[in-house]
Amino acid sequence: MADEFTLSNVVCIDTAKSPHPISTGIGFFDHMIDQLNSHAQIGVSVTVNKEGNDDVDAKNHSFEVVNRYAEEDQAKIMGSVGAALGKELSKLKYPAGDRSSRFCCPLDEALVECILTKKKNGGDGKLVNFTLPPYGKYPVNKGRAKIGSMKTQYVETFFSNVAQTSGMDISLVKIRGDNGHHVVESAFKAFSRALRNLIDGTNTNNYTSAEFEKMWGVKSDSHISSLDLCREGKLERSTKETSILVHVLLNGLAKGADDSVNVSTGIETMDKFVSILAEEAMMSIEAKCNGDLYVDDHHTSEDVSIALGQVLNTAFGTKAGLNRMWCAVGTYGDAEVEVTMDLSNRPCITHNLSLSSNPNDEEYAGDLSVEMLDHVIESLVMNSRSTVHILEKKVGKTVVETALATAMAFGKALRMCAAVDPRRAGKTASSKGTLSV
Repeated sequence: MADEFTLSNVVCIDTAKSPHPISTGIGFFDHMIDQLNSHAQIGVSVTVNKEGNDDVDAKNHSFEVVNRYAEEDQAKIMGSVGAALGKELSKLKYPAGDRSSRFCCPLDEALVECILTKKKNGGDGKLVNFTLPPYGKYPVNKGRAKIGSMKTQYVETFFSNVAQTSGMDISLVKIRGDNGHHVVESAFKAFSRALRNLIDGTNTNNYTSAEFEKMWGVKSDSHISSLDLCREGKLERSTKETSILVHVLLNGLAKGADDSVNVSTGIETMDKFVSILAEEAMMSIEAKCNGDLYVDDHHTSEDVSIALGQVLNTAFGTKAGLNRMWCAVGTYGDAEVEVTMDLSNRPCITHNLSLSSNPNDEEYAGDLSVEMLDHVIESLVMNSRSTVHILEKKVGKTVVETALATAMAFGKALRMCAAVDPRRAGKTASSKGTLSV
């Protein structure tokens, strides 16, 4: 790192903690590197010091110490840290053969896709795609030049150096992003999650591999641990508009779908939506509603989705030890939809479903009004206290196809987010250690 700076305590340990801190002299950069600890489950540490200034206490969290190199050459610092961490990542154990992994990380104002590719013949890696700038929408057409004390232009420098020395090709594509802080955070989290999957040999678009079955299948430690929690949520209430009972058990459809999914709302499209979601999530559900359909579909569909979201949030509990994030694709007819979900406790829904501009100018999805389908999705997400991004990849011939593809993707993502990751030993997948605030 030239003669001006030195790096020490550069460590990347799989599923273990490093005994050393992360201290680069650029506070926000430290926070982003720390995402590898929380989301890749890799113990990461690195300390940057100036020659002649090796006695800095890296555990001192004062602003002056944490940001001691904010006015120095950040390109050199971030590039060298990237190269050093990439070299350590190259030493971790990966499955044999050519491998790739894709992950999208949903934040309330950003969604970034990361694709990692590792070739069996080794060699240097490349940053093959990088479309994060502009970092947010303020200022217009420019985005943020600096977040905290970190200059955003050198995020690309960091990942380019990680790619080269790790031997991984890295693609980082911003799908959505109005908030610069969240764009960068989503990129680091997506990279961390994709890296974890790459090491595990799993992928978000492959549910049939031997590695996936070992990690997440019905005979896995994850599945057994999930069932051992005996998680459920139940709500029963009556108003002048609806009488509702919703009861869910995250029990892996223990009795089979035919005997475990019982949905009767009086709206056929709603019944199909909830049933498909439950089956894909591998959860048992009883959902009954006697509503004022003689008025219209509003109260029934809204109250069912609100109740479902609330009982799911109850069933999730504190979310400690859960996988927390996943992305999944659902197809129904011609429709193809991807749902990216985070059990974040920070409810937010963003989607591009062609509901108001559907091909046939439909007012109804079967017997559910299109405007209420939109409201059903929003109510479900907000009351489950999740962050969800929905991407319409292929438009269905009808809005019903779009709705049911969404339900399928939503259920798949939900199953994986709610799964216990035994490696976390009951701890929350968060750099701040909790999702309660």
